Amino acid sequence: MSKSDEVIRVPDDESPHERLPEFLEEGVDVPVEQINPDTLRNLISEFVTREWEEFCFSPDTLEDKIEQVMDQLKSKKAKVVFDLKTETCNIILGENLKRRR
Repeated sequence: MSKSDEVIRVPDDESPHERLPEFLEEGVDVPVEQINPDTLRNLISEFVTREWEEFCFSPDTLEDKIEQVMDQLKSKKAKVVFDLKTETCNIILGENLKRRR
């Protein structure tokens, strides 16, 4: 192959990104221990203010909600995932863990 030849990569029709439904995240699990504590707290805070408001009114304070999610992360009932497609982090809780395996 000479220097003037151009290589063109044609994507496979069966690429994993193509087969996954849009709503599924394709991501990497991020160990909670490797996340800066302030960053983790901000991530959890954003998560609980977004998720709790969508589902129901809760008498718990923001601090209560943050602690609940932190406990779930520590007990491995929840995990942090970096979504490769959107390049964002999210927290996956309980039932959603089973669906990702």
